[in-house]
Amino acid sequence: MSDFLKNMATLSAARAAAMRAEFSSSDFDKPVVPLTLGSFDVIAEIKNRSPAEGALNYGASDLNSRAKAYAAGGAAAISVLTEPSRFDGDLAHLATVVAAVPGTPVMRKDFLVDPVQILEARKAGASGVLLITTMLADATLRQMLDRAWEHGLFVLLEAFDEDDLRRSSALLENPIDRDQADAGQLLIGVNTRNLRTLAVDAQRLQKLAPQLPKATCVAESGLAVAADAARVASLGYRMALVGTALMQSDDPANLIAAMRAAGATA
Repeated sequence: MSDFLKNMATLSAARAAAMRAEFSSSDFDKPVVPLTLGSFDVIAEIKNRSPAEGALNYGASDLNSRAKAYAAGGAAAISVLTEPSRFDGDLAHLATVVAAVPGTPVMRKDFLVDPVQILEARKAGASGVLLITTMLADATLRQMLDRAWEHGLFVLLEAFDEDDLRRSSALLENPIDRDQADAGQLLIGVNTRNLRTLAVDAQRLQKLAPQLPKATCVAESGLAVAADAARVASLGYRMALVGTALMQSDDPANLIAAMRAAGATA
């Protein structure tokens, strides 16, 4: 695990430990919106800050309008960064997006390390969560997946290298996880960002493509234009998670639509 991820894990564990761990059924009354997938889809990300890029074109005043633009562009889901220390995120941002686009699944993107954080995401209205394979021991990952399935959430399981992808793929031997993958609710992601240097290694998607499992696979980080979507689709990825390019775009709806079209025809 990189130094960056170790730091994120430590901070995340402290947040989990400080959380009120008791929940009632009324905490989970917000509807869960399942993923509906097409030929090629985009998970569109909202974040205040990127450790690599700095502050992005975003402010609290246009959170609603940006979320609505993502939905208008046909985003399959909206990812919301909730990590506070390096991304200026907050669960309140996720709750705001959920209210703004009630028909679109919203995913909590964070460095989650404790099953209680799945419940926290569900309470805020999330329909999905991102889990980072390399941050989680097998037993903890199993607990977090089970908690997500219990609450009807989809999961984007993120890999950085061959070992991560092997561990992620091995989960598909479990009937419950295989069923979720077949239903499009367990996604396998490959992140091209080096979390030591924060640079993007564009070759990682191609290098790991032969090892992609039989599931909906997501190309993450470094995708900026429609041609990028076509390129990753040709490698076998059926979704792209796009953050910085959309945050900096004056017309994110058009960019999402263009990426979806390019990926679908690749």
